[in-house]
Amino acid sequence: MNTATLLSQLFDPLHAALMSLGAFGVVAWIVLKILAIAVPVILAVAFYVVWERKLIGWMHVRHGPMYVGFGVLQAFADVFKLLFKEVIRPTEASKVLYVLAPLITLAPAFAAWAVVPFDAKLVLSNANAGLLYLLAMTSLGVYGIILAGWASNSKYAFLGAMRSAAQVVSYEIAMGFAMVGVLIAAGSLNLTDIVNAQAGDAGPFEWFWFPLLPLFLVYFISGVAETNRAPFDVVEGESEIVAGHMVEYSGSQFALFFLAEYANMILVSFLTAIFFVGGWLSPFHGWGIPLLSVDGWWWLFAKVFFFASCFIWFRATFPRYRYDQIMRLGWKVFIPVTLAWICATALMAYYGVFEVGA
Repeated sequence: MNTATLLSQLFDPLHAALMSLGAFGVVAWIVLKILAIAVPVILAVAFYVVWERKLIGWMHVRHGPMYVGFGVLQAFADVFKLLFKEVIRPTEASKVLYVLAPLITLAPAFAAWAVVPFDAKLVLSNANAGLLYLLAMTSLGVYGIILAGWASNSKYAFLGAMRSAAQVVSYEIAMGFAMVGVLIAAGSLNLTDIVNAQAGDAGPFEWFWFPLLPLFLVYFISGVAETNRAPFDVVEGESEIVAGHMVEYSGSQFALFFLAEYANMILVSFLTAIFFVGGWLSPFHGWGIPLLSVDGWWWLFAKVFFFASCFIWFRATFPRYRYDQIMRLGWKVFIPVTLAWICATALMAYYGVFEVGA
């Protein structure tokens, strides 16, 4: 019995029971769906922070967190510290927008997970237009950052917000074009269909990373830039504008920005794995090797772990780009490369390199 069947047997009776309660049951079911997204993402962020500290520590020949529950509970200690800190709001800040900004940033970061499949049958909403939905959700978070910079009434926060707006717009175009290449190759906007289109006896060489290698690299690097992570972290340039748009935030409101950033990093890792490296497909798919040839969510999580660790590796290794270098890379390198490879992908699809609709 696979995981999807087990969950179906567990939740189908619950769904039927709630639907029998009328409007109250519908609301309760929606709340349960929200919790099904929020709770695992929050826990993943907590352990991701621990892994980030440990991995950077090892790269710097340090131990990293090791005292609070051998380091595992360090992230939870940080959460409690932020939750119990006083929220200090600037006197001249725009009160309503100042409070709404973290929520506007966090909401799309969580909402995007609704269409992300973890297995062939394990997805909250198997939307046919999932690719368009993801593109929309990942574009909305920047509005919260802009509002945070403007509502804080701080020149440093506003400068960070303007940098973020320009950076996200620049790299969102490249990410969107990379998604177009995936759409052409898979012939579907449905994320489950995109993974299934990569199945084949050649294993990893059937995955889209091989024919779409430039789009694969552009998508992942653009994802790093869009989440404002090193070496693209001029938005939060600690050596010049401190924390950027978050400079006037503290306590639980700062924690919401922090949570949104790390949730987006994990989301980009998931989408990279789904779009380009076969999602839950085994690298030994079709080879007949016992156990290793079986597809499943564990393969997806292993690939996500690799890409999420790359975010940390970049932070520990590369120096920060200048702002003009970031803009030049986005507009003069990534966008032309994606446009050229979209044309190449269309030609490959026309001549039957991809089994579109298979």
